[in-house]
Amino acid sequence: MAKDKIDTIENKIEAKVRDVQGHVKDAAGGLTGDIGLQLDGKFDQFAGHAQEDFADLYEEGESAVEKAVTFVRDKPLLSLGIVSVVGVLLGWLFFPRRSRS
Repeated sequence: MAKDKIDTIENKIEAKVRDVQGHVKDAAGGLTGDIGLQLDGKFDQFAGHAQEDFADLYEEGESAVEKAVTFVRDKPLLSLGIVSVVGVLLGWLFFPRRSRS
């Protein structure tokens, strides 16, 4: 899991760099009147924000998985019971009994 943390931090750094590059391109395009450069800068800003948001979501998901794994390790019988009940409920929902007429 340590490698995942490092990858997430690297993604956040890349996202910030891309965002800063986008601001620089946008400003340079505004000064020179180059609409294409401004558009490229706006795109880089958007991509940087999206990449950073994705890294945050990945971290949150990873945390939820770690909590679930800890719960299953600490309470295996309760976990088995919960999964069994959910399985039965899903079975009743998706495969209802057919009446014999």
